[in-house]
Amino acid sequence: MELSDLHVFRTVVAAGGVNRAAERLFRVQSNVTARIKKLEADLGVALFLREGRRLQLTPQGKVLLGYADRLLALAAEAQEAVQESRPRGPLRLGAMESTAAVRLPAPLTTFHQRYPDVAIELHTGDPRSLTAQVLAGELDAALVAEPVSDPRLAAAAAFVEELVIVAESGHGPITEPGDVTRRTLLAFHPGCPHRQRLEDWFARGGIAPERIAEMNSYHAILGCAVVGMGIALMPKSVLDAYAERGRLSVHPLRGDLHSVRTLLVWRKEAPQAKVAALLDTLVPAG
Repeated sequence: MELSDLHVFRTVVAAGGVNRAAERLFRVQSNVTARIKKLEADLGVALFLREGRRLQLTPQGKVLLGYADRLLALAAEAQEAVQESRPRGPLRLGAMESTAAVRLPAPLTTFHQRYPDVAIELHTGDPRSLTAQVLAGELDAALVAEPVSDPRLAAAAAFVEELVIVAESGHGPITEPGDVTRRTLLAFHPGCPHRQRLEDWFARGGIAPERIAEMNSYHAILGCAVVGMGIALMPKSVLDAYAERGRLSVHPLRGDLHSVRTLLVWRKEAPQAKVAALLDTLVPAG
């Protein structure tokens, strides 16, 4: 199986047929057909269902299309890396919502000024899903909370976040779970690392939360905390831009829950000038 055959295959899929693919590739139709047949022979499966002049992907063809996209992208990345060319093209970056909202605006502005030929595509999610997307080749890199233990990933520290518990303004001091008067946790879905840390904090104190109210944004979580619906754990930096901060009480944590590092992760075998440039922007040398 050759990369050139995968390129022809992907072009046929994108063009919707052999004739249009031949025009895009500047080849004769018979050559394109021969390359597709060769690829099918090499793999031992049919990639298309042929209905007259119409082609429809088989289940095996759909699987191959995903791999073709990744392999061709990786080949382009490898060429760029060995040529040490100026970063250009799309950079698919994942980030947690808090990181995207609070930490990234300034460095991404600097990055765009330095590398105008790179177009950043920003995707938000929880660390588990973002890491999976990096491993699958769907993202070039992602900013996730530690720990990251997969040996296929390279990682570098980008930010250190101080974690705090927030509650309504009239709440008394909170130093342990027993101090919490309303034991409703305001949190994202189970993949959120801050939710897991808050649940672990309660478990260490031998106390179970009464309920967990799942929210879709920090603004929703903070709004519910303001009116006394429960408490939440989040990076202190999230509060900096919150207009109603005066209606909240903020409680620092102690020990290993006091802070957490945000890591930039990427696949070890896929070095890219774009990722290196982003890391240099996030963590300047010296």
